[in-house]
Amino acid sequence: MPREKKAFPLRLDPALHAAIERLAAQDLRSVNAELEVLLREALQRRGVNVPRPDPPRRGRPPKKDKE
Repeated sequence: MPREKKAFPLRLDPALHAAIERLAAQDLRSVNAELEVLLREALQRRGVNVPRPDPPRRGRPPKKDKE
């Protein structure tokens, strides 16, 4: 079962959003993923360690044996 993410509206200064978009493009990430990385880095600098979620499983699901 996929882990759900918390959705919420966020208002940003257009210049700040543009800077985040540039960073995201350099790292081949979405703006949302880049914001998550930046927030985790900022929290870590303050001594708050947030565990990373398990990455999504890729590929085909394993075959089930026929009974």
